[in-house]
Amino acid sequence: MILQSLKDFALAGGDWVIYLLLSGSVLAVAVIIERWIVIRREMLTLGQLRRALPPRIQAREWDAAVKEAQRAPGVAARILQAGLSQARAGAGAMEEHLAAAGILERGAVEKRLLILGTLGNNAPFVGLFGTVLGVIKAFHDLSASEGGPEVVMRGLSEALIATAVGLFVAIPSVIAYNYYQNRVKELMGGVEALGRLLLARVKSQQA
Repeated sequence: MILQSLKDFALAGGDWVIYLLLSGSVLAVAVIIERWIVIRREMLTLGQLRRALPPRIQAREWDAAVKEAQRAPGVAARILQAGLSQARAGAGAMEEHLAAAGILERGAVEKRLLILGTLGNNAPFVGLFGTVLGVIKAFHDLSASEGGPEVVMRGLSEALIATAVGLFVAIPSVIAYNYYQNRVKELMGGVEALGRLLLARVKSQQA
């Protein structure tokens, strides 16, 4: 019973795999666009905070510095706000809050990148699976007909489309995943550098 069900499934061919991969490509494009918008906004916000916060700290305008961070959207602003809100409590408290907020907020920047990583790693295998199903169906059709080798050749050419589509989905996903991982590292490194600069100024004022 189970063996016959598996045979029927295999002989149905791999056309459905192509539709599955095409759906994955639409999802990948949506994630790529959405993450580009988010990370670009984060980098712009970080640039604004680099210009606005150091003078506030230098002038010991703690409340004004916190308000500057509150007005800015995004992860960078929330991390810096968490640290600046503890500036009066001392450099140690500020440092700990910056570190904790950085750990918590990193996930918000990396959100949905797992989708790109998963598609990049698995789409070729899904495409190969569709090709294998297509090959099984092609040889079955050959054995059941008198059409000759052209029957199986036509089936094989159709089956290989699944592998091609799998690679078509995987390659841009891997490129985008690696690019955004690098941008996340750049962003979080910039936030950490700014946080340490502010922390150093707070320490110098409390010395």
